[in-house]
Amino acid sequence: MPAPLRLLPLILLALLAGCAGGPRRGMQGSYIGGAAHLACVPYARALSGLDLRGDAGTWWDQAAGRYRRRERPVTGSVLVFRPTARLPDGHVAVVTRVLGPRRILIADANWVPRRVTADQPVIDVSADNSWRLVRVYWPPARQMGVHVYPVLGFILPPDPAPPAALAARVALARRIALGE
Repeated sequence: MPAPLRLLPLILLALLAGCAGGPRRGMQGSYIGGAAHLACVPYARALSGLDLRGDAGTWWDQAAGRYRRRERPVTGSVLVFRPTARLPDGHVAVVTRVLGPRRILIADANWVPRRVTADQPVIDVSADNSWRLVRVYWPPARQMGVHVYPVLGFILPPDPAPPAALAARVALARRIALGE
């Protein structure tokens, strides 16, 4: 049998494996649903349960006296990015899992324009492991982003959800935030 024909079963298996529906185990930065005009704020509010409004960069100050604020990530907390030239309104994302002292996964909206993303890795790149500077996975390139972003900290809802509950709510939070 010619070599190309011997490889045909392997090629077919590889193609079929890629056709499985939904996010695959180990896939990072999976998109939830199709393209959507959805800002990070309503999505983070729907997923976390925090009752904060306005630009993402204002959430840190708004949370003072209302919610616990932390320097370190906790599953269910909201990561608040400081406003910068690249992020003039800041950004918020929900921590879906803490993987280690310098690695977390987040769910967020509009980091990738018009997309809701789950299981998006974030790494702490601050010299003192203070979570003041982070890099964020960029799903279109399937690699960590090259830019470093300053972080204000993490806001804890009164009852932070565990990873399984957050995973079960990401699609629902998207629909709620879109007003569907």
